[in-house]
Amino acid sequence: MRILLSAIYPYAFLLLYLIIPFDNYIRALPNILLAILVVAFPFIVKKEDFKKLKSFPIAVFLILFTYLIIDSSSSGRLFEDFNIIKKVMIAVGLAILYIPVADAKKINSAIIFSSLAAILFSVYNFVLITDAYGTFRLGDSPQVVESLLIDRLYLGLLCIFSILMSFQEIQKKYHPNNNYYLANILINAIFIVLIASKIAVVSLFVLLLIHQFYGKRKIWKIVIAIAAIAMVGALFLVVKNGKDIQLNQAVTQKKPPTFIEKSLTYEIRTVVWNCAQNIINEEGFTLTGIGFDTTKDRLVSCYETQIPNAKKREKFIAERYNTHNQFIDFYISAGVIALLLFLLFIATSFIAIRKQFFPTAMLAILLLYCMVENLFHRQIGAYYVGLILIVLMTSLKTKENKTIKTI
Repeated sequence: MRILLSAIYPYAFLLLYLIIPFDNYIRALPNILLAILVVAFPFIVKKEDFKKLKSFPIAVFLILFTYLIIDSSSSGRLFEDFNIIKKVMIAVGLAILYIPVADAKKINSAIIFSSLAAILFSVYNFVLITDAYGTFRLGDSPQVVESLLIDRLYLGLLCIFSILMSFQEIQKKYHPNNNYYLANILINAIFIVLIASKIAVVSLFVLLLIHQFYGKRKIWKIVIAIAAIAMVGALFLVVKNGKDIQLNQAVTQKKPPTFIEKSLTYEIRTVVWNCAQNIINEEGFTLTGIGFDTTKDRLVSCYETQIPNAKKREKFIAERYNTHNQFIDFYISAGVIALLLFLLFIATSFIAIRKQFFPTAMLAILLLYCMVENLFHRQIGAYYVGLILIVLMTSLKTKENKTIKTI
């Protein structure tokens, strides 16, 4: 029985990360796979596998999770906040459930094929929707927004993961598989540009910049780093100008289509960040926070008074938009202790894995996306934070993970 479960277990993990983007279509399957992993875990895990968890950054993240439970329980809001705490638990649980898996390359393959499947699905939808509309538009167009398998932010995140996994698998010496990995990198990079995922594009430039600190040929790397910084700066200017133009258009158009409004994510973040700042000013210094659910209620109250446009106000209230920043969310909802623990996790992780490009790049992605999204407010976000934890954990314990390749 144990031998059979040991053979099935890694492929259950692979299948889980393969189908995550299709959660809306096969919602029960990820939960079934998680149940299989939980049931099989005690039968196949070995005592030495737990050595992978013995690292200070992972310990800090476990302390953060424990603190969130204690903080919510002591404040009498565990029931209200459990929906968010549950997603933090998913990320922690995935890292723990992964420790019996010996071959780290399996999850890399799952991410690569998951991204390609999501791209193919989205392109197919785009063709159908374009045929229905009778027009062909890319970038921030309604066709693109409606055709994507998952939210653009998370699809861009998946593509970034796929690019990194492919780069990780490319061998220095010639190997036939290198061509496939290079092709996958190109496909994902082009797709990110076509769907106009700004945070994903910025992430690519940041990763290019980070990579210049690894390997030889320092002179050329410095040149590339300067070029990358210049391109990121130019990109921010273009984005800013684009936002100003779109904002003027939004003001002049009395009845903009709803699918265009959904694509104006910059406007959402501007409003919610202002409201979050108002809450911080009203609460002052908070040690334990006001709760995740209460934070949303306070944001909704802010939307009711701070948004003059009735249609826009109704949309914000109906959607109950969160803070769109994981750091702000931890501070307001769980206090400065949670924020400091999360920052400590990031800082200690960087110190521990700074000599390895791949885990450093994954940590940089986590940092960038936490600046514009509450990853623990979405189940898909929890899954991908779990992936980052797995990469960090296996990189911190390379002796227990012989198949991990460092660059």
